[in-house]
Amino acid sequence: MNPATLVSTQCTPADGVVAHVRPDAGVQLLKTHLENVGRLAAIFANKFGLAKHGELIGLLHDLGKYSDEFQAYIKSATGLLNQDEDEEFVDAGELKGKVDHSTSGAQFIWDQLAAKSHMHHALAQMLALCVASHHSGLIDCLKPSPGRPVEDGFSKRMGKPSEKTHLQEVMTKADPSVMKRASALLEDGDLSTAFQQWLRTLYEKAPGASRAEKDQSPAQKFQQGLLVRALFSCLIDADRIDSADFEYPGRARQRHLGAYEAWDMLIQRLELHIGNFPASHPIDGLRRDISDHCLKAAERSTGIYSLTVPTGGGKTLASLRFALHHAKQHGLDRIIYVIPFTSIIDQNAEVVRRILEPEGVKTGSVVLEHHSNLTPDKQSWRSKMLSENWDAPVVYTTTVQLLETLFGSGTRGARRLHQLAKSVLIFDEIQSLPINCVHLFNNAMNFLADHCKTTVVLCTATQPLLHEVNATKGAIRLSEGHEIMPNVGKLFDDLKRVEVVNRRKPGGWSQTEVADLAIEQVNEAGSCLVIVNTKKAAQAVYQLCRQFLGAEVFHLSTGMCPAHRKAQLNSIRLRLQTKPCLPTLCVSTQLIEAGVDVDFSTVVRYAAGLDSIAQAAGRCNRNGHREQGMVYVVNPRSEDENLSRLHDIRIGKEKAEGVLMDFAEDPASFGGSCIGPLAMGRYYQDYFFARSADMSYPLAREVTGRDDDLLSLFGANDKSVSDYAQNHGKSPPPLRFRQSFMTAAKAFKAINAPTEGVIVPYSSEGKALIADLCAAFIPDKEFELLRRAQQYSVNVFAHQLEALGKEGAVREVREGTGILYLADARYYSEEFGLSDTPSGLMEDLNG
Repeated sequence: MNPATLVSTQCTPADGVVAHVRPDAGVQLLKTHLENVGRLAAIFANKFGLAKHGELIGLLHDLGKYSDEFQAYIKSATGLLNQDEDEEFVDAGELKGKVDHSTSGAQFIWDQLAAKSHMHHALAQMLALCVASHHSGLIDCLKPSPGRPVEDGFSKRMGKPSEKTHLQEVMTKADPSVMKRASALLEDGDLSTAFQQWLRTLYEKAPGASRAEKDQSPAQKFQQGLLVRALFSCLIDADRIDSADFEYPGRARQRHLGAYEAWDMLIQRLELHIGNFPASHPIDGLRRDISDHCLKAAERSTGIYSLTVPTGGGKTLASLRFALHHAKQHGLDRIIYVIPFTSIIDQNAEVVRRILEPEGVKTGSVVLEHHSNLTPDKQSWRSKMLSENWDAPVVYTTTVQLLETLFGSGTRGARRLHQLAKSVLIFDEIQSLPINCVHLFNNAMNFLADHCKTTVVLCTATQPLLHEVNATKGAIRLSEGHEIMPNVGKLFDDLKRVEVVNRRKPGGWSQTEVADLAIEQVNEAGSCLVIVNTKKAAQAVYQLCRQFLGAEVFHLSTGMCPAHRKAQLNSIRLRLQTKPCLPTLCVSTQLIEAGVDVDFSTVVRYAAGLDSIAQAAGRCNRNGHREQGMVYVVNPRSEDENLSRLHDIRIGKEKAEGVLMDFAEDPASFGGSCIGPLAMGRYYQDYFFARSADMSYPLAREVTGRDDDLLSLFGANDKSVSDYAQNHGKSPPPLRFRQSFMTAAKAFKAINAPTEGVIVPYSSEGKALIADLCAAFIPDKEFELLRRAQQYSVNVFAHQLEALGKEGAVREVREGTGILYLADARYYSEEFGLSDTPSGLMEDLNG
């Protein structure tokens, strides 16, 4: 079915039952909306072999809108009913959020299917969950609450009285053609057959040698929950797209809906670029060899692969070469790059855009960047429609956004999950994966690779041992012959360009001593990069180094928006590439060390995890222009660095120090390198052993009232089952899905302290963007403005946002949008970016 066949019927209230009304957009019939959503959801769900399931839930998701109560509400709210003239008029403000229109469709499915067989019972639950949850995010099947008995949330929802859900009423008022098609689908044997096949394949792939081990596998129940979320994703995206395209017809014309430029054309552009690449240094030949191996590996079947290449080995274009050829080979839909830091997205997306979007190709038609949280978690109808759904052939996003798509609360991230099927997922710097997400991530990647025709590539110079963690809870299942490079050890030897010197000392280095060392290295070698673990330390060392008049001194941190960091990095690169190199000193947090393309003569790295030290080394002598670069590992004084709240860095530092001491005693046992594959393997064994209890995402007791973890809540939910039996004196109803989806999703945070995007007035472009967004609302223009605004946004922690709000420094671009901007320019500086305290002259950007 071609998405272009979607109907956009407008009508007057007398023509039929209303689905949506927006100013100047007429009225959309409910029948039209249900049929459009059914068609789109079928297309999306077909990737999972569940097209009929998608169509069915699309047809029934808004069944409750046929009720008189909802029709009176929406017509009163939008002015179609007059308070003085129409008896049906109601106080819409009083009823907002109180008219249930999502339960009746779920109840209808449940009533029609659940009693047919055990398999239909489970099928009905999956379908009903999607429909009942399409505004809230997936609901809890079993609902744990601190200090209260566990509730059977699903059965309670299905048993909600008809006078509240209007089930009996809407059955008599629904359009006959809608109900006829829904009834035909409910009778279709393919519904249960496809679902049964899914359960069978999930069981067969579950870890364990015996039936008992497979039945008890946390991974199997977890992946059953992912199946529900995948189908839910299809419904949410279909609903949001049809609603948006009715209200903003201009947006409909901008959508790709999978109709992208052919892979052949994109491959041709990349191969032309690679063919013109110079080979003026020995490292260029090694990079070409890596690229050629990636090209050859593209012929392999879909699966999970590793690409282990030292820093500076050209992974960005080599992995793109693999992805483009592999996508063509297997008829895949898109390529998604998942990157831990926005600073790398800025850089890599720009490189790839120049290649795949040459002059004459519309900017943004191939490469999509999506990394800032500009639209709020609690979405208004407008922000729902402005959220990206990754409808592009090449997408660059962050680890945070990817994990929120898989596990986050609400509907904003969940709508994108179906886009992960039939895709190539390239995880750059996979070692940055949060430790508490390891089992969640592994199970999700296995699900996509085993069941959704998705290929996953884990790229890094410091490959974590994700396949060697507890298999019962979820170890990643690497494909046979998973490593793309044939001889990783030799490759590291060939690309060795630095010497790592352990200069830790008792009592630690003062910040003045660190600054003196950096200045000394600039005087000797021409350039030096200092990488520290905290923003506070970066600012302190930068202030000391700035007094040095013999070099240009730079500062980088995540307090700067991407456009600001990009400008700083461009200035740094220009100085470093000048012959001879202009004296340059940069002080940065760790944002610079994972994949950022800079080439310093020396690096000073505060002690941290061995993976961080290796990544820092990748910013030194990156292009091999010097015989050898120097990396100095130093330990700051305890009073200058507080890592008590930076658990990952603190433990990584401890384990790295152990490896460095062992290396000092016997370098030969590590192949002569303290950051090579042998040393990294030892480090991850120690680190993962120390962190094994953290890998299932343990929860604080206040979440559920007991010790528990997200792997369980998203899966078998054994403790909720046990608590239910103890509290109620009986076992829970025989539900296939017992997950606490909503409780788990609300507890999930891809980073310990979640952030919200704030658009900042960096440069005239940033100020102009803010002015345009604050101006009169033009939907099509706002969509494009928000895409551009990601380059001028900073992700802000809640405590900082609260402080800025109290000072009146942060405002909404327009009331009700939830899209924030920095209204007082004094809180954004050229040196440090966004700050809690003002500096400079007051400039109110709201006029």
